[in-house]
Amino acid sequence: MEKNIEKSLETIGRGAVDIIDEEELRKKLERAIREDRPLRVKTGFDPTAPDLHLGHTVLIQKMKHFQDLGHHVIFLIGDFTGLIGDPTGKSDTRPPLTPEQVQENAATYREQIFKILDPEKTEVAFNSSWMNKMQSIDMIRLCAKYTVARMLEREDFKQRFQNQKPIAVHEFIYPLIQGYDSVALKADVELGGTDQTFNLLVGRHIQKEYGQEPQIVLTMPLLEGLDGINKMSKSLGNYVGITEDPGSMFGKLMSISDDLMFRYYELLSSLSLQEIQGIKAAIKDGSLHPKEAKARLAMELVARFHGKEAARAARVGFEAQFARGEIPDDIPEYALPAESDRTKVFLPRVLKEAGLVKSASEARRLIKQGAVAVKGEKIKVEEIAVPDEGIVLKVGKRRYLRIK
Repeated sequence: MEKNIEKSLETIGRGAVDIIDEEELRKKLERAIREDRPLRVKTGFDPTAPDLHLGHTVLIQKMKHFQDLGHHVIFLIGDFTGLIGDPTGKSDTRPPLTPEQVQENAATYREQIFKILDPEKTEVAFNSSWMNKMQSIDMIRLCAKYTVARMLEREDFKQRFQNQKPIAVHEFIYPLIQGYDSVALKADVELGGTDQTFNLLVGRHIQKEYGQEPQIVLTMPLLEGLDGINKMSKSLGNYVGITEDPGSMFGKLMSISDDLMFRYYELLSSLSLQEIQGIKAAIKDGSLHPKEAKARLAMELVARFHGKEAARAARVGFEAQFARGEIPDDIPEYALPAESDRTKVFLPRVLKEAGLVKSASEARRLIKQGAVAVKGEKIKVEEIAVPDEGIVLKVGKRRYLRIK
């Protein structure tokens, strides 16, 4: 276990938004060293989707920081709470998952987190293991430990109440169960995104109600997606999935802005803050090009999830495709129906059916913006002629489609 308190605090605080309470954290660290008892650090994930993206890994990377300092990290899979549906940030009641969805997603989570965490030093827990044993009277006693008035202080609940939107009773129970998870696990620290602050603070209250010392709450920022504006989200299409192929992952990371690059360095990279400052200084004095710094970040993250050889191949492929304008070999193909009039192929329909866009209107917008091209020439019309040998479209910066 790391004995230098200041070094531990610097590592733990890297990228954090809030630590509640930092003085309490210092005392816990001092006691951990004195008693040779590592802190128990909990992070919970509801298995709401089958795979994770880089935004999720901000918390997992912070778990790795604690792990490297010698503390005990607990990756909690909310297979019970996933059946309820976390209402955080939702304007409507969130639909619960089925037991089958929960189990399927939980299995993929376990596989993916060990790309970052040491499997030999990570405890994986499921909150169903204690919640399924809880009797009705126990649940009533848990609910008695918090008031409706305090629950309505939560911003999303407050807004829904004021707007006369329904709030189901089970949504009030969710933060209580998350808090009880900390009791069951005897958590010293709980990590979460800034959108989880209320729930994490409920955990402190619930622990005190059950006679435990309250956990430290450490919140991390919600990682901006590739657009640099909205938080990374699959629904917004601005995400980098950790199971994506290496070439796609590398290309997406190379598309981020220079400012966002350092945000990713701080929250996702394993480099020290001093090393990151060195990269910034090298860019400022002109000895390092921002594009090379971005490529180093992309290489590190691709290697983390796919290995070093795959990362090197992804970089070579990226440079061949974009630096020298080559078309990749493995691009998707779309075969025109035999009866098609090849002199009047309606592009919005083709792009939608090929899966490159979600709707014909999105395709029209891309064409209008000049984001669709053939051999470097932007297409300005929605109908084009396709010769018998076919053509290759470039859509945006990274996507291609061969029409046959």
